[in-house]
Amino acid sequence: MADNKTKKLKSAAKDDIIKVAAIQMASSPSVAANLVEAKRLIEMAVEQGARLVVLPEYFCIMGLKDTDKVAISEKQNDGPIQHFLSKTAKAFKIWIVAGSVPMQSNQPKKIRNSCLVYNEKGDQVARYDKIHLFGLDMGTEHYHEENTIEPGDSVVAIDTPFGRIGLAICYDLRFPELFRAMGEVDMIVLPSAFTETTGKAHWETLVRARAIENICYVVASAQGGYHLSGRETHGNSMIVDPWGVVLDRLPRGSGIVIANINRNYIKNLRQSLPALKHKTITAIS
Repeated sequence: MADNKTKKLKSAAKDDIIKVAAIQMASSPSVAANLVEAKRLIEMAVEQGARLVVLPEYFCIMGLKDTDKVAISEKQNDGPIQHFLSKTAKAFKIWIVAGSVPMQSNQPKKIRNSCLVYNEKGDQVARYDKIHLFGLDMGTEHYHEENTIEPGDSVVAIDTPFGRIGLAICYDLRFPELFRAMGEVDMIVLPSAFTETTGKAHWETLVRARAIENICYVVASAQGGYHLSGRETHGNSMIVDPWGVVLDRLPRGSGIVIANINRNYIKNLRQSLPALKHKTITAIS
């Protein structure tokens, strides 16, 4: 009986501190090439001890035009991208947060921009469809995601062996009410493809703010570099702790950032500064 109790305590302690990785890519229009690169980087993260790996938004395709992602969209649990994710998670015995995958929507000319989560058995255990759609008209830059994306309408946070994880994608970062609606989470994952223009101005500030105000870790994986379409993404993938400290970052190019997530640290901070319990305003009509 004592031996079993000791094993359970050791197992619990193991899951209180886990290594997570955020992958950064500069994805191309070629799905096949992007999957090869994603696998290489996932393997690199696993070799460094990562048990959960987060891929960036559109890790599988950054097309020459916006409609390219519609052409390769997949049905739920069916398609080469989802097959790759399931097989890779199972092979490496890790959890994968698949940045975003273009999934078929109710509108033939649009997709759902979906964050898919796979467990170590290769099972898809969660899906979040991006709610806030990016729009920008600034100088020569023009982005209108509503032209090719159907927005989601559900907040998603899931229980995992590593704690409760909230799912968000890129432009969602600017809407703190989304993260409050998740409830108390241990970690927020944020796959992104921030433009260089907006990223240079706001990315780090917003990522750190979401960590501080929710007293949780934020694992922000990004596209980072120049793309064949002419788009430049900001990069600076980072893992931020609940005090707002950047534990690791990668300014540009393909690679990984990696850090330990310590759930006891979250618990201690929330006891010392119980801001989440002090919240009184829920909505203003």
